[in-house]
Amino acid sequence: MTHKFHPTVLREYDIRGVIGETLGPDDARAIGRSFGTLLRRAGGKLVAVGYDGRVSSPILEHALIEGLTASGCDVRRVGMGPTPMLYYAEASAEEVDGGIQITGSHNPANYNGFKMVFQGRPFFGDQIQTIGKMAAEGDWDDGTGSVESREILEEYVDRLVEGLKGIPTEQLASLRVGWDAGNGAAGPALDLLVERLPGEHFTLYTEVDGNFPNHHPDPTVPENLEDLQKLVADKKLDFGIAFDGDGDRIGAIDGEGRIIWGDQLLMIYAEDLLNRLPGSTIIADVKASRALFDRVAELGGKPLMWKTGHSLIKSKMKETHAPLAGEMSGHIFFADEYYGYDDALYGAIRLIAASAHLGKSVTQLRSDMPQMLNTPEMRFQVDESRKFAAIEEVKQRLQGTDAQVNDTDGVRVTTADGWWLLRASNTQDVLVARAESYTQEGLDRLLTQIDDQLEASGLERGPQAGH
Repeated sequence: MTHKFHPTVLREYDIRGVIGETLGPDDARAIGRSFGTLLRRAGGKLVAVGYDGRVSSPILEHALIEGLTASGCDVRRVGMGPTPMLYYAEASAEEVDGGIQITGSHNPANYNGFKMVFQGRPFFGDQIQTIGKMAAEGDWDDGTGSVESREILEEYVDRLVEGLKGIPTEQLASLRVGWDAGNGAAGPALDLLVERLPGEHFTLYTEVDGNFPNHHPDPTVPENLEDLQKLVADKKLDFGIAFDGDGDRIGAIDGEGRIIWGDQLLMIYAEDLLNRLPGSTIIADVKASRALFDRVAELGGKPLMWKTGHSLIKSKMKETHAPLAGEMSGHIFFADEYYGYDDALYGAIRLIAASAHLGKSVTQLRSDMPQMLNTPEMRFQVDESRKFAAIEEVKQRLQGTDAQVNDTDGVRVTTADGWWLLRASNTQDVLVARAESYTQEGLDRLLTQIDDQLEASGLERGPQAGH
């Protein structure tokens, strides 16, 4: 028995494809066989399996489990829930050796995929390519594993609430928060969570619906936050929180409806954390604001700029023992009193806690931040064969100039005006650009520098590519 995957589905951070076109039950079964074989050969046996609210998820779960058990692994089914609930099932139980969540994350409804954890570490990059190689060669071990089901939603929500311990309930009694689950997999956990929180809570779209009838569950896109902004304005709430389709990315708005981006959330979390753990390393991706890195340093922390990608950031956290990390995309990782993975529900709890510890409303915390002018993430299509080469060319041209260049992930250039970034996406045939300045004139100059570099490589910042 061998299996060949569609060339587009085995990606850098996870496995993802279009149901019925590039991804189906046979792929899920082969993933189970390969992952299970790798885990058995590494001395592991028990795999936790969860799935999100997409229509195709139960079928893929069934096939995945067939593959895992056929390789000799035992399976613990934790049912439907957000990706961080699966991470919790893997991280909190000593006997569990690996975990797989079936999820299409924030992709459209006809997509699905798999996020994996292998013996406590993210499973990505070359490891995902190994799955394809093993399947193509039929390099699988045989066995007969068992399957058990375990309900962990209540236990997971109990663990989330622990993020508020030590804060007197009366301090939070007047809290009024809006929430938008976007019909994604975080909905049922959110319903349970708000019952246990002090204050008043107003929720939108907590019913799981894999067709996403109200809006697409991606809180990094401003129009997807409009319903939440209206709720916060109508009810005069303190702030609002939104989740992506599988609950590992957080979006937030303050009481005035202003978006609090991933790097701005990280500034709030960092201030709270550095009061307790002075001198800590705090990691953010190369797309994050200079204001964040400056603020971490000012608070006595060690700012570290790293590559974009949740798996890459998690690995760097383990290596540097950083208690906090985050990405512009809303993946925030807490390892000080939590397990080091990205959990948007826990991120929401920590925002409530930070506001209480710092004695300031979320709106005040947002107002205190420096007013930077920045572009959104600009994404434009570039031929796959050119995307990394073009970045190399830019690097070469900047060598020997007085430009201050950070090449951790693409090219990030700092000037007196601010900074600009060009990097190649690991998951799509696009280049990503971003710039940030203190003034509009400065921003225009930075964008001109980006355009000049692109032109020199025969490219232009042309039509924007979608996610």
